[in-house]
Amino acid sequence: MKRAVPALTLIVAVAALPALAGIPPAVGDTPVPSLAPMIRRVSPAVVNIATRGTIHERGASNPLFDDPFFRRFFDVPPDAAPQDRSFQSAGSGVIFDARRGYIVTNAHVVENASEITVTLQDGRDLKAEVVGSDEPSDVAVLKVKADGLAQIPLGDSAKAEVGDFVVAIGNPFGLQHTVTSGIISGLSRTGINPDGYEDFIQTDASINPGNSGGALVNLRGELIGINTAILSRTGGNIGIGFAIPVNMAHSVMEQLIRYGSVERGQLGVSMYTVTPEIAHSLGLAGPVGALVSQVLPGSAADRAGVRTGDVITAVNDQPVKSNTDLRNAIGLMRVGQPVEIGLMRDGRPLKVTAVLAAPLDTGGAAHTGR
Repeated sequence: MKRAVPALTLIVAVAALPALAGIPPAVGDTPVPSLAPMIRRVSPAVVNIATRGTIHERGASNPLFDDPFFRRFFDVPPDAAPQDRSFQSAGSGVIFDARRGYIVTNAHVVENASEITVTLQDGRDLKAEVVGSDEPSDVAVLKVKADGLAQIPLGDSAKAEVGDFVVAIGNPFGLQHTVTSGIISGLSRTGINPDGYEDFIQTDASINPGNSGGALVNLRGELIGINTAILSRTGGNIGIGFAIPVNMAHSVMEQLIRYGSVERGQLGVSMYTVTPEIAHSLGLAGPVGALVSQVLPGSAADRAGVRTGDVITAVNDQPVKSNTDLRNAIGLMRVGQPVEIGLMRDGRPLKVTAVLAAPLDTGGAAHTGR
């Protein structure tokens, strides 16, 4: 009986909370902190994206079902033939360039869309066209024509740290301009989309369906990421969300605007992340870098003089901590682009310059598209 008293007291205290006065604007001479001024400043640059389109689905895998005579002769039911299915979906986007009307969102938000409508915070509906879409990075660029657009300041996602406070802004479940807050829970997350280019920022700021393509901003109101995915067993938020770093999204955006696509160059190596055991065996100071296990004959790396056993430690003076870092760095560069490779060979630092080439036909060999 005595143990029930604290619980009852807690229930009474909680029930009494709504009757309390609102938070005062200041306590003594100290203002109460609020994110409202920053949210008011950046929210006009976050938009709602509604799409319509058609998906061509196959009811069966047998190609003979495409033949109307075959279907009629063998009395194949209509639902076994390819069908077109209409769809509607919603997501978010961020205005990167107000003057030219460029909006960045996720590629999966506008996939198969034949009609795209962008809704601004002031209620205006604008028709948008796709400038370009890059599925491996899940970045797409839209263009709208309108006056009075607001753009968001870009931060430097390379300076983000675990523990930084962040805010997610988007349109989850159609609830326009929903704002949630949290911290950066992790950096350089991979394995979410193994076929893509991954360097995700992990956050516990609530992200739900409809947030895709929305903004992840720091407390200075600078964009540091594009919200793109959640890890969930139910489809709802459990505090594990992922955002594409703004540095990667901006690089892809520039290529999509200039070329309409991302034509990735290839270095032509297979590699492993340097583990503590590998670092010890090679006499390295620590487990950092990408160990070259194979150099494709005739590749950019081969022509530059990269050898099997080299450890790549930098690309254009930017540190390479793992094979994922190297893959992402090369994956943001185009065919024909020169790149300076820093490496360790037999305990000595070297630098070589490679000119990235078009992907070679490797007969399906794995881990060579770098």
